[in-house]
Amino acid sequence: MDLTNLHTLSAMDASRLIREGVISSEQYVAACLARVRETDARIEAWAFLDPDHALEQARAADRWRLSGQPIGLLHGVPIGVKDIIDTADMPTENGSPLHAGRTPSRDAAVIARLRGAGALIMGKTVTTEFACGASGKTRNPHDPAYSPGGSSSGSAAAVAAGMVPLALGSQTGGSTIRPASYCGI
Repeated sequence: MDLTNLHTLSAMDASRLIREGVISSEQYVAACLARVRETDARIEAWAFLDPDHALEQARAADRWRLSGQPIGLLHGVPIGVKDIIDTADMPTENGSPLHAGRTPSRDAAVIARLRGAGALIMGKTVTTEFACGASGKTRNPHDPAYSPGGSSSGSAAAVAAGMVPLALGSQTGGSTIRPASYCGI
């Protein structure tokens, strides 16, 4: 298999290839992190990213798979999480300086479910402050002159740029559908 474009795999294709042992989670996460390094300086999709922690999670997922234990549908697949959804192992700042450094003591229910399915939380994606408003620092990955939409701008831009195959957003008044449409996903 050609390993040069792993970042272009869908979440389901990556999950299948990891489950079958064709690729490792570590290889896939490393490819996604390489894509972040290539593209994020101009897009700014990430509010928080810890590459070492992402790779640690991937190695643990690979060890688990090799142990023969049952694995979930998203086992070893990295995802982005909008910076309004609580994660116990990384900051949740709600896109606001008022919450700078806030690290929740537990995961939101959706994060617990995703972790239970084997997903790896690669980092937190940019949101507009408190998920209100349509603009922020993130730029559209297809053309920086255009808006990525909001408020789930970082999540949509990260997926559209191939940084992760899947990212969580939230929908209030078009906060997910608008960025998904603007970024072409």
